[in-house]
Amino acid sequence: MLTIHHLGKSQSERIVWLCEELGLTYELKHYVRDPVTALAPPELVALHPLGTAPVISDGDLLLAESGAIVEYIIAKYGDGRLTLGPDHPDYVDYIFWWHYANGNFQPNMGRNMILRRLNVPADNPIAARLNGRLAGAFALIEKRLGNAPFLAGESFTAADIMTFFSLTTMRYFMPFDLTSYPSILTYLQRIAGREAYQRAMQKGDPGMPLLLT
Repeated sequence: MLTIHHLGKSQSERIVWLCEELGLTYELKHYVRDPVTALAPPELVALHPLGTAPVISDGDLLLAESGAIVEYIIAKYGDGRLTLGPDHPDYVDYIFWWHYANGNFQPNMGRNMILRRLNVPADNPIAARLNGRLAGAFALIEKRLGNAPFLAGESFTAADIMTFFSLTTMRYFMPFDLTSYPSILTYLQRIAGREAYQRAMQKGDPGMPLLLT
């Protein structure tokens, strides 16, 4: 049995959503953040040396890192769904946005989140540079979604699953005003209308308001 060890308000929502999109049978184990540190509780930390979510178990396999987990599940259970092969005309866009999600965009959000929590002044040269990079990251996504309904092109893929967390739930930790990004806002509503996404969020984070505006 595939088991998802899910921490509320975390990147593990990607895995719940992926399994719902694929119609997989899985067990969902919920973990609650420490009320003081807001970090993963000891029982989740004990599962894997990384001490972070998501983690899955599948038989004797134990795997962390959301990107690795998404790739594993698609390869083993996806039957070619939610991915594009090298012969597809949108393949290059697919692999770019897949890797951009955690290779650039999410780290960008994280670095700016830390600066804000440290109350680094906005005119600090490092803060100004990182804020500029974050604005550029959103602008790049905005441009892409102004030209295509999904990040890889005409088809919804795992690249969208990888990216959506940073545009939505991550803004609980790193608030960002999307008023100036109409294509992103339209995209958020388009994705939020997917039944699999709605089921995943209800199962993984019931009652949590979704940041879709």
